[in-house]
Amino acid sequence: MDLIKPSRLKRGDKVATISLSWGGAGDKDILWRYNIGKNRLHEEFGLEVIEMPHTLSGTEFIYNHPEKRAEDLMLAFKDKSIKAIFSCIGGYESIRMLPFIDFDIIRNNPKILIGFSDTTITHMICLKAGITSFYGPSILAGFAENVKMFDYTKRWIDKVLFDSSIIGNVDSSPIWTSEYLPWEEKNKFIERNTQSNNGYVLLQGKGIVKGHLMGGCIEVLEMIKGTELWPGNDLWDNSIIFFETSEDKPEPRYVEYWLRNYGSQGILQKVNGIIFGKPYDNLYYEEYKKVILNVIREELKLVHLPILYNMNFGHTSPIITIPYGAMAEINCEKKSFSILDASVI
Repeated sequence: MDLIKPSRLKRGDKVATISLSWGGAGDKDILWRYNIGKNRLHEEFGLEVIEMPHTLSGTEFIYNHPEKRAEDLMLAFKDKSIKAIFSCIGGYESIRMLPFIDFDIIRNNPKILIGFSDTTITHMICLKAGITSFYGPSILAGFAENVKMFDYTKRWIDKVLFDSSIIGNVDSSPIWTSEYLPWEEKNKFIERNTQSNNGYVLLQGKGIVKGHLMGGCIEVLEMIKGTELWPGNDLWDNSIIFFETSEDKPEPRYVEYWLRNYGSQGILQKVNGIIFGKPYDNLYYEEYKKVILNVIREELKLVHLPILYNMNFGHTSPIITIPYGAMAEINCEKKSFSILDASVI
């Protein structure tokens, strides 16, 4: 996949925060948490952080004005002094920005954009514009982690966004958590409890396969089917798809429905492999495995398609940062995952 790679980040660079979906970062009871995330970007990564005009306008304004969110996004891409764009948080309806997007502005001003969950929409906007973007932590969920950022999350930000060398082997996190502590200021000094992680799980497949990375939050991807953002067949060909589920914890039957649609479109028959993130709260861990294999192995007879499960990206912390379009590798014998490209220049 021939996407334009953005320039790597350097200490001292100016970066922007933006509310693409939910506007909670600007709400008075959550602003403290936003400021923690903003300060982490400065203190941990040496970045100068600015807000776009409507970043902190609050939930009601952000919901009512998708055109202003898109305006902020266009301004951030056009501003040559801004080297990266950090999503404040996900949400549910950033698809409403679509009528107000100028793809040429994005294509002509490639730079890092990072976020996850509903930011999947903006990643698909960047994909249509032809640039690499990054599925990774947001300001409120990742950078503003209680007490301190997870070392694993921080390490992959450093490697993927600040380093122009090949990313290489992506090891599994030794721990995981999706414990939710209410976003009240009194809780900022309380660390979330973590549990031991059991590494990547190979559901099926043999040998080594390679492919460019495509995907996102599986529920959010449903919102773009049938729109101009839905990738054409050429973008799915020979890819490695990454899927993860959100904190909504969709019932297994819905994951089955959605995967069946990918099969009905012929997409799963085109890809070289699939990786799945760890489910939120580890709920439906076994049930998801069952429906994945039912659709892919039993119904579609794709018995040799490599599938790695229980990976560290998305809604369960800590997480890696995934560059769209980068060439990746699944090694079934070693149960390993590697990214074979540099994602920045």
